Amino acid sequence: MADQTKSFRIGSVPYLNAAPLTRGLDGEIIYATPAKLAARLRGDELDAALVSITEVLLTDRYDILDGVAIASFGEVFSVFLAHKTPLAEAQEIFCDPASLTSVKLLKVLLAEKNLFPQFTPLADYAAAAEKDFVLLIGDRAIEFQRAPHAHEIFDLGAAWLELTNLPFVYAVWALRRGVENRELRADLRSAKHFGVENLDEIIATREEFDEAFRRDYFEWHIHFHLAEDEKRGIAKFCELLQKHNLGPVFAPNYVR
Repeated sequence: MADQTKSFRIGSVPYLNAAPLTRGLDGEIIYATPAKLAARLRGDELDAALVSITEVLLTDRYDILDGVAIASFGEVFSVFLAHKTPLAEAQEIFCDPASLTSVKLLKVLLAEKNLFPQFTPLADYAAAAEKDFVLLIGDRAIEFQRAPHAHEIFDLGAAWLELTNLPFVYAVWALRRGVENRELRADLRSAKHFGVENLDEIIATREEFDEAFRRDYFEWHIHFHLAEDEKRGIAKFCELLQKHNLGPVFAPNYVR
């Protein structure tokens, strides 16, 4: 796989949840946060990147690789709002600076409850525990939730399922338009199949957290397919982004 992708510039998030999608491509991947990957894609510094779904829906610059995603059907565990007081009291929410999709998703979920707090970037992860309302994603979120804390957890995947009865798609492979990438698409699909088939090995050998947690996380909280239900979830997200004036929103274009 790696030989074919050397002519392409590929980016991914460095989080545990992306590990099965980059299996076998590790030496070819540029790792960065969702926000930094999005910036590099916009600057044409990458040909493909595993980015937040909102980067694709709000820019109309990319195609989506069909069949592959990071998604959840219910509690995701690694994307949440931690809050010390009831949601209705939220006036300011501090947001993980790595995040893109989770901010938009939280805005939608709160707007559906007629709540419109201010969103402020979190300057320092060490200060997260001090905040009354803090939005966290990825491995930092997992670390926070597994450590002692004084917060209640508003899991965005669980809240989305309660609202829509649909999966939520957090990240997809965004492909730069105008670039011949047939081999790259095939390699990214193969990497996903290889990773899913070898999920037990990934669970056993990754170093983040402990093996029992990794198994629970991969088997119960996230999945990697992008099928009709996930596409309906994306369509519903588009609808609600437009409803709450969080656009402009562009229809996704899926490519095989």
